[in-house]
Amino acid sequence: MPKLEEHSAVKQALTEADQQTQEIILRALLDNFPRVCLAAEEDTASVARFPSSGEARVIIDPIDGTLNSYLESKGPYSVIVGLEVRGRYEAVLVAMPREGLFFEASRGGGARIEVAGRSHRNARIEAGGERIMVGHDTPESVRAHLRQRGYEITPASGGAVAVAPLVRGVRAGLRWKARELGISIRGRVGALISREAGALVCDESGASFPDDSSTRANALLVAKNEEDIALLRDALAAGLAAGDLVVRS
Repeated sequence: MPKLEEHSAVKQALTEADQQTQEIILRALLDNFPRVCLAAEEDTASVARFPSSGEARVIIDPIDGTLNSYLESKGPYSVIVGLEVRGRYEAVLVAMPREGLFFEASRGGGARIEVAGRSHRNARIEAGGERIMVGHDTPESVRAHLRQRGYEITPASGGAVAVAPLVRGVRAGLRWKARELGISIRGRVGALISREAGALVCDESGASFPDDSSTRANALLVAKNEEDIALLRDALAAGLAAGDLVVRS
């Protein structure tokens, strides 16, 4: 069932799984937190049962990367849920179902990971790894720059990119979104998880990625150290030099 109001193939990809997954999440919210308002990706039946405004808001993307990652199996898709209070994420969840990974974090409370149904443990930055996760729309000039330096490029959903350094075998994550408000509210959810686990989370300038859900950032760079952040910024510079990336303020 396509999203007919959307213009791109990616945005038109709406599966039955999207709707069913969102309804499972919303029913759990109604049972436990019925007074939160929503920023839900799909217009499913339970959305109307939540208030239209409030101090706390839950951001949901039931299947992030529906077309490329889920339907076409090009890299990991993700399930994203974030609790925003007064414009900042305070608690977040990012699941990568195909990989059997479930991440969660609360502000100031650290990050945790569950692997394929095992007990929780503290999430940590994985040592080593030569893979770098990039958003599906990352231009070839950026990918080529990273490949030339010996790294394997894995396309991934935004949620997966945001927690990339916490995935075994993955060194870093990179996304670029110059249109509209830059990195979307959903694309920011996993940043809290990586930050709470000790990773560096930066924007295109190398500064700390915005702590709130609305300050504009064109890029989300996630890595274990400054050297890897510099690598990602060099790749973005290659894309800018090639004219494949556009900076908007």
